[in-house]
Amino acid sequence: MKVDIIVLLGAIGALSGIIFSYIGYQRGKNKDTKNEGENTGVLISDVGYIKAGVDDLKKEQRETNKSVNALSERVTRVEESTKQAHKRIDGLEEKT
Repeated sequence: MKVDIIVLLGAIGALSGIIFSYIGYQRGKNKDTKNEGENTGVLISDVGYIKAGVDDLKKEQRETNKSVNALSERVTRVEESTKQAHKRIDGLEEKT
């Protein structure tokens, strides 16, 4: 009878150990899944931030290109005007 009680207590102890191990495993698994989800969320927000930054840089580059083109046109006009002025000056020098 004593042996049966000891065997029964051993079996209960082993069974409870298995149950607690399984519960601990499930908690760890859920915690890992939660941490993985948080990490994924952080990565997604970081990618969104980088994408917004790249979009801003593209917009700024387009505006800079427009400004450079406008300045290029103005420089071309100034060069043409300068050529005409030099021709008139040369004409005045020849007359004098």
